[in-house]
Amino acid sequence: MGIEQCSVVVPTVGRPSLDVLLDALAAASGPRPAEIVLVDDRPSGEPLRPERPGLPPVRVVRTGGGGPARARNLGWRTARTEWIAFLDDDVVPGPDWYSRLAADLADLPVDVAGSQGRIRVPLPEHRRPTDWERGTAGLATSAWITADLAYRRAALAAVGGFDERFPHAFREDSDLALRVVDTGARLVRGQRRTTHPVRPVDRWVSVRVQAGNADDVLMRRLHGRGWRERAAAPLGRRPQHLAVTAAGLAAVGLAAARRPRAAAAAALAWAAATAEFARARIAPGPRDRAEVATMLATSALIPPLATWHVLRGVVRHRRVRPWRGLPDLVLFDRDGTLVRDYPYNGDPELVKPVPGAREAVDALRARGVRVGVVSNQSGVARGLITREQVDACTSRLAELLGPFHTVQVCPHGPDDGCTCRKPAPGLVEAACAEAGVDPARCVVIGDIGADVEAAAAAGAAGILVPTPVTRRSEVDAAPRRAATLTEAVDAVLAGEW
Repeated sequence: MGIEQCSVVVPTVGRPSLDVLLDALAAASGPRPAEIVLVDDRPSGEPLRPERPGLPPVRVVRTGGGGPARARNLGWRTARTEWIAFLDDDVVPGPDWYSRLAADLADLPVDVAGSQGRIRVPLPEHRRPTDWERGTAGLATSAWITADLAYRRAALAAVGGFDERFPHAFREDSDLALRVVDTGARLVRGQRRTTHPVRPVDRWVSVRVQAGNADDVLMRRLHGRGWRERAAAPLGRRPQHLAVTAAGLAAVGLAAARRPRAAAAAALAWAAATAEFARARIAPGPRDRAEVATMLATSALIPPLATWHVLRGVVRHRRVRPWRGLPDLVLFDRDGTLVRDYPYNGDPELVKPVPGAREAVDALRARGVRVGVVSNQSGVARGLITREQVDACTSRLAELLGPFHTVQVCPHGPDDGCTCRKPAPGLVEAACAEAGVDPARCVVIGDIGADVEAAAAAGAAGILVPTPVTRRSEVDAAPRRAATLTEAVDAVLAGEW
């Protein structure tokens, strides 16, 4: 495979490190990939200005602020190349990164779904590293982190991409890797090299990152008890944190119960354990005044916060289901679903979108989901309208709702014996074939039973949005229903399809 079949996806919140990354990519030698997709994950702000000589074509898309998992999903969904290479916005690729990426991806067996680069974390040479620097250095040996990791696009589509229930840049890449491996695919390490500098932080960063304990609970719910061994993720000090927190709570409770000796014993246990934790963090570090003060303060806060986030994760993720992600393609019936139903309409002026249609379709496009139309138009076979009139109405639909990736029309009558007229699967199959999408990753939204039956016949998912003309038997038989088009699309975007 040539590197022209690879897109580079970079999620970013506009940090200064992005300029360093883009400068490195502009200066690197070797053949260029098809494009760089910058995913701006800020809720607002001035547009990014990535242009500089030496870069491949750069495209900027915006999430409006959804977190790193959603940003990466939007990036790979809007790309159309065979491979997607993810880079974080705070890394510095090597000077020959393009050439090494091309070599890493060339002639990989079909069962290899991903290739990880080799990460180097430079630490200070003139002193011992701080607690934060030592933690960042662990990225050099972490498994399947997306600081530099290329995936086949088909592998991402097969598992629904990154699980957007991971709100932080933590564990979402390990979760994806485990799901990809569970399909029978392999992940390998390449030879390209990328530097991950230690970014500057304030003294409370180790307190904030304790929120990741809730993500660890989600990992266990999704992948079982053995997930740490599979993901090469050590347990750390969580059992000690639980014990320290229990001792502190016991000291407070016993004091309130006027049992001073027992309270003092619990307080002593808490103090001793906290001191041991602080010592373990201080000893390998620079031991200067600022680091020691930070370690003392945060060592008292980390155990209860870690415990709190564990409990929060237990409650929040108690009924979690496997991630399905978004479909690759959503197909809409036209009359009665996207637009008001005027029987055998051939007049573009009568094409009137139903309430919320434009917003619903745009919401899918904004998340990188392709959209299409599948429509029975038996009026052509009946001699009531012409194919040219159907096409004119379709053009008007695109003017009102925006462009569609695929439009499939059946002009036959119910007695013509064709394989395309819904509830036959032909229209759905043709739309999926044109889009290059597995029908299992497609959703069909319509207003009558024939729409959901066509979806089922093609191996796609169907959602019925009933109207007053929908038969009660069709509503009862539909596996999924929504009261409105907006509600149907919201369910799809929530992964419920």
